Amino acid sequence: MAIITIENLGKRYRLGQLDPYRTFRQVAGELLAWPVRSLRGHSEEPEEAEDLKSLQARQTLWALRNASLEVKQGEVVGIIGKNGSGKSTMLKILARITSPTEGSVHFRGRIGSMLEVGTGFHPELTGRENVYLNGAILGMRKREIDTRFDEIAAYSGVERFLDTPVKRYSSGMYVRLAFSVAAHMDSDILLIDEVLSVGDVDFQRKCLRTMHSLPETGKTILFVSHSLWAIRRLCSRVILLDGGRIIADGETEDVIKVYLGEDTQDIAAMGSPTGDAEEALEQ
Repeated sequence: MAIITIENLGKRYRLGQLDPYRTFRQVAGELLAWPVRSLRGHSEEPEEAEDLKSLQARQTLWALRNASLEVKQGEVVGIIGKNGSGKSTMLKILARITSPTEGSVHFRGRIGSMLEVGTGFHPELTGRENVYLNGAILGMRKREIDTRFDEIAAYSGVERFLDTPVKRYSSGMYVRLAFSVAAHMDSDILLIDEVLSVGDVDFQRKCLRTMHSLPETGKTILFVSHSLWAIRRLCSRVILLDGGRIIADGETEDVIKVYLGEDTQDIAAMGSPTGDAEEALEQ
């Protein structure tokens, strides 16, 4: 049975300033003039309003359109595509950060997400307070968080700074704590969007090992990344988005070939670790 079901999902954004600024005098004048225009046979809406509707129609962008897929429990699914292809939009809808314009999403269980550095963290709260805040957002009781807190702190490597407001954290410290919370909380689905590239090599190695082991516990992972090396290492299934639409869904190597097409650029240039970094990650 699928743990995530997406049906005809679409998200539309409006671009630019759609409603021109109008003064109270202009609005009042239009209301007073409307009875006169209607007696003369004019349309209720002036020609300018029609022009505005036409402009609004042109200034929309479908970040995601007609996306349908199913994800089974325990799968690690990579999502790839060029910038602006709809990858992050899909995860934000799944994480309930934004709502879809059309279509539906159904899932079973709790969702933990790392969509941006510091997503879900309040900058004025300390690291310790944010751990409890994230746990509460996931629907966990304080007692549950208490039992996992020491593991979260040790894994993150920022124990010394747990009582410091996270606004003073570096981006690497943010990611360390955020990933540690997401990995140790009682979530069934984990959404990860490119944030691991912020960490150092040792942290990336630790994260990759953790992500390898999570499916064994029944957790499902959706992983967005431009690093084809990481996608190859972690995912047995990959989804390719282009222009907001799913154009390929299948085994990792097959979909990566579709993504690269006839482009022969070196994979290392697309985020593959080399030299000492690769050796460290293999250890």
